[in-house]
Amino acid sequence: MFQVRYQEEYTLLYDIHSGLPQGSILGPILYTLYTADLTETEQTLTATYADDTAILTSHHDPIVATEQLQYHLSLIEQWLKRWRIRANETKSTHITFTLRRDDCPTVYLNGKHIPQDTTVKYLGIHLDRTLTSKTHIITKRKQLGLLLQRMYGILGRKSEFSLVNKVLLYKTILKSIWTYGIPLWGSTSRSNIEILQRFQNKVLRTIVNASWYIPNRFLHTDLQIPTIREEITKFSTKHRAKLLTHPNELTSILLTEQGPGRLKRYKPLELPTRFP
Repeated sequence: MFQVRYQEEYTLLYDIHSGLPQGSILGPILYTLYTADLTETEQTLTATYADDTAILTSHHDPIVATEQLQYHLSLIEQWLKRWRIRANETKSTHITFTLRRDDCPTVYLNGKHIPQDTTVKYLGIHLDRTLTSKTHIITKRKQLGLLLQRMYGILGRKSEFSLVNKVLLYKTILKSIWTYGIPLWGSTSRSNIEILQRFQNKVLRTIVNASWYIPNRFLHTDLQIPTIREEITKFSTKHRAKLLTHPNELTSILLTEQGPGRLKRYKPLELPTRFP
């Protein structure tokens, strides 16, 4: 049952005939059961997390790749109609991961074409068509810059906060933003990593009110804060060890090479050895 409150007034109780209250404990479990029979094909890979669903296919011929993807989308159309689920086609994104200039032909869902783009955001990670992670790095750098401006009163050079509290705020707020997804975007180029490294250096110099002649490496040593590359190695090594010991046997598949390689030189599984 549900009830609506406006200021100090309440409506009567009404029965819920469809769906569940938002934030309910049973919601995620029942949704998983409800979507357990989502259609799959041998030519595509279905990745789901809650209600975020991604359909992937790969082929050297863009026409064949589009046909494989469109066939799966046609099956999903039938599944949506069977279970009376409405999909928002305009909020979906069709992206082609390739080093070529041309995109794959358009695909359709429920008779409406899915908009194509050169970047897509999935589970908080910005993926660009060449998988360089540059878009993700730049986006996070802008987000960090705006957040630092808001926090400058407590992290700035004239702040009366203690050094311990400033470092704690950096680790719990700023660091948590750029470290998200490191096992994936950590394989980006060194020039992209330097974008975040310069931001980290700027924050550390601001926190300790360092003079211009003090080297950045001294700040990292004295504050015991690893560099961006050191964090990449630490997080990636920890992530790999977690996959090896995870009780779910399916996670071990993530450590094996499957299908075509990525469009870059480095792969996420190579991160622990990339920055020795």
